Amino acid sequence: MQDTLEHPLSPQDCLVALMIAVSASDESIRTTELLKIQSAVSILPVFEDYDGDRIQQMARLIFDLFDQEDGLDALFGLVRDNLPERLNETAYALACDVAAADGSLAETELRLLEEIRYELDIDRLHAAAIERGARARHLRA
Repeated sequence: MQDTLEHPLSPQDCLVALMIAVSASDESIRTTELLKIQSAVSILPVFEDYDGDRIQQMARLIFDLFDQEDGLDALFGLVRDNLPERLNETAYALACDVAAADGSLAETELRLLEEIRYELDIDRLHAAAIERGARARHLRA
């Protein structure tokens, strides 16, 4: 499935996987969400040496996991194993940005964001600030 069994996902793969998971949580990846993911990978320093072609591989992984009964637990296991704690808030911020990108939040997106917040152990106050920032960046005039 991945390059090595020891480290199947890079930290950047984990960030991309969470963004795709949020986008796919309502069973439809909208163009604005996909553009947000591609834009993040293209411009953010955390993705400086990341191969953008891996986005498709991560999308396949997420769709495969979402087809399994305990796929979300498996995703969180992969993230716990491969995402350094120092990137937890980055991961949550990117997930929030993708969720807010289309201007509306589906109930499934909100539930997944809540689970991500819990799994990444994001402090409630920090989470509120991250969520508010995402909302502010995606307001329409």
